[in-house]
Amino acid sequence: MVSTVSGPARPFPEFATYPTHHCVTGSLKHVYDFHGYPISEELLLGLGAGLGFMYFHFKGTDPFYGGRANNAGLRTEGLEKTAGRRTGVAVASRSTSSARVAQVELRRLLVAGEPVLVYVDMGFLPYFDLPAGYHFGGHVVVVAGYDPTTGQVLISDRDEEFHLVDWDVLEKARASTYRPFPPRHTWYTFDFSRAREPRSADVRAAIAEVCEGMLTPPIANFGVSGIRKAIQETMRWPDSLDTDALRRACFNTALLIDARGGTGGGIFRYMYARFLDEAAVITGEERLRDLGSELNAIGDLWEDVAATFASAAELDKPADLLEPVAMAMHEIADREETLWQCLRALTTDEA
Repeated sequence: MVSTVSGPARPFPEFATYPTHHCVTGSLKHVYDFHGYPISEELLLGLGAGLGFMYFHFKGTDPFYGGRANNAGLRTEGLEKTAGRRTGVAVASRSTSSARVAQVELRRLLVAGEPVLVYVDMGFLPYFDLPAGYHFGGHVVVVAGYDPTTGQVLISDRDEEFHLVDWDVLEKARASTYRPFPPRHTWYTFDFSRAREPRSADVRAAIAEVCEGMLTPPIANFGVSGIRKAIQETMRWPDSLDTDALRRACFNTALLIDARGGTGGGIFRYMYARFLDEAAVITGEERLRDLGSELNAIGDLWEDVAATFASAAELDKPADLLEPVAMAMHEIADREETLWQCLRALTTDEA
C-alpha cells in the first residue's frame, strides 16, 4: 500500500513505505520496489556480500562491534553496487565536501521525481529517541518526497511511517563529521534499464566472498579473527574506560548487535540465514538450508551476548558481566569458523 502523510509534502507516487530490518538493504528495497523490481532485503544483503564482523576502538570514540561487510571504501565497491551488479542494476555513488553541490544535486533529483538514497548521521534526525551525544553516520535513508515551498522532505527509514524533516536538519545530518563513519554527503543513483533476476553463479560468488572475508580477512580486526580480537579487547575495557564510559560501551554494543541497531537481530546473522534459504532455491543446493539453520542458532547466541551487554549497562559495576560475554563469544567464534568453512567448501565445489 502506498503511504501518505498530511501536510504539503507528499511522497512520490507509487513509493510505498514499510518496516525494514537494516537501513542499507531496507533503503535499497524501497528503491527497487519503486522501480518495479521487488526483491527481499535478505537477498540484497547476501548478493551484496554484506555480512561480516569487525571490531574497532579508535581514540576518542566508543568501541565498535559491526556485523556488516563490504562497506564502500577505497578498495571495496560497497553492498549497494555489488548487489546492483548481481541484479543488472547500474548503481552510482557520489560524495562531496561541498554542502552546496550536495544540495543542488539532491534537489535536482527530487524535482525529477526520483527517490534518493542518502547517508546521514542518525544522531541528528529528530524522530530517533537516542541518548544525548550519540552519533552514527553510517545510517542510510531514502528521501522520498520534497516540498520546495516549505523546504521540507519526506524520509523513509526502517519503520512504517514517513518522517517530515526540515531541509536544514537533513543537511546537518548529511554534513556530520563525527567519527568513525561521517556521511560525507554521500548519495546513490540507480539505472534499472538492464535489471534482471540473480543467477546461481551470482549467489555462489556472493557467498564465497563472505566466506573469504570471515576466514581470511585482510587484518585481524575482521572476520572470525575479529570476533576473537573483540573478546580480548572487551575484557580490557575496564583498563581504559571509566565506569560511565564502560556502561555506554556496553549499551552501544548491545544496540549494534540486536534488532534495535538495524541488524535484523543477531548482528545480521538472522537475515543472512534467511538469505541462505533463498539461495537454496536459486542454486538448487538444499544443503544451504541446513547451514542457514546453524547460522540462525548462532544468531541466538549473539542475541544472548547483546542481552548481557544491555544488563551490564545497567549495573553499578558493568565489568562484572564481561566474563560471561567472553565465554559466549568463544563458542560463537568456534561455530562461525566451522560454518564459514562448510559454506566455502559448498559454494566452491570442494565438498
